[in-house]
Amino acid sequence: MYQLPKVLEGWAIQSVIRIDEDGKQSSIPFDPANTDYANFKKEVLAGAELQDADGNVMTDASAYIATLP
Repeated sequence: MYQLPKVLEGWAIQSVIRIDEDGKQSSIPFDPANTDYANFKKEVLAGAELQDADGNVMTDASAYIATLP
């Protein structure tokens, strides 16, 4: 599962949080050269859950992915 981080108003989201089945969290920066970032995009487009910063499932996550670098 992936979740967008909370950010201050006016700031851009620059990473996503990966939450493993055991609850371990890691941050993945939005960097096209990062293989974890490429896997994040691929997994979400294949149906992996993406939540907004408040924990709500994003029903149109593929549209959000399309806006990323």
